[in-house]
Amino acid sequence: MEKIETAFGLLLANVQQLETHLATHFYDALIEQNVSYLGKAVSDDLQHRNEQLRALNLTKLEWQKVYQFALVKGAKEMHLQANHQLTPDAIGYIIKFMIETLTTETSLSILELGSGTGNLAETLLTGMPDKDLTYTGFEVDDLMIDLSASIADVMQTSAQFLQIDAVRPQVIEPVDLLLSDLPVGYYPDDEIAKRSVVGSQLEHTYAHHLLMAQGFKYLKAEGYAIFVAPSDLLSSPQANLLKKWLQDYARVAAVITLPEDIVTENNSKAIFVLQKSAQGKAPFVFPLTSLTNPEIVQSFMTQFRQNMI
Repeated sequence: MEKIETAFGLLLANVQQLETHLATHFYDALIEQNVSYLGKAVSDDLQHRNEQLRALNLTKLEWQKVYQFALVKGAKEMHLQANHQLTPDAIGYIIKFMIETLTTETSLSILELGSGTGNLAETLLTGMPDKDLTYTGFEVDDLMIDLSASIADVMQTSAQFLQIDAVRPQVIEPVDLLLSDLPVGYYPDDEIAKRSVVGSQLEHTYAHHLLMAQGFKYLKAEGYAIFVAPSDLLSSPQANLLKKWLQDYARVAAVITLPEDIVTENNSKAIFVLQKSAQGKAPFVFPLTSLTNPEIVQSFMTQFRQNMI
């Protein structure tokens, strides 16, 4: 941790100096720092700290921790909306465990919808070194794309981030696994939304419903999708449209409710595991009341393995 703290201190000093020098915000300055780290800094003191950073010879896992600290600090400073908050590492580790349980292949193609800061991507890529992951993130926001791509460049991971509205149809090869910490809200283009099987003909459609339905089109048969979504997903307004889609295209394999202290703005969340199959047993349901209590987490992992394998 001392090495990570040292690296974070050097990175933070450069970012704060660039914030002042460029009269910009934290995340934009972090992007500029990543560019300068890979090239030439705009001043001697920035360059000197970058040389100190390089001398630390951080591993990818250590870089991931440094950037997580930076992203958390930036999110607080910029008062980001909930949909732009990074996926916490604790949830990332649960998703990593689920992937390792649900898949036996050593080579996996993964598509993430709404990849944001890229923290979930880097958590998985650094946490599963034994798997050959082809990781693609779709993200519509300019800032998030630049940020996640610049971090991947410094960390030298294989994550690819594309500026794409994931609700609109894309031509891609089917993937083994679909992920999303779903952005919650209404999709702004009613005409596009109405073309979807989950589209409302009477009002704005939930964007997270549209992303689920569209994302499934990119998933291989029998493949799994892991969504972090509101815990009332199947009982909220427009849930009837979503449940009708589920009957035709997917089965709910598991629902894991998350602790209240892991989410922001008092919005309760759950992890929904869906399979691209109309057949299957009843879903595994588990109230995960803590991500820090080893007994609770171990009980969840044991029961998940027993029910999902």
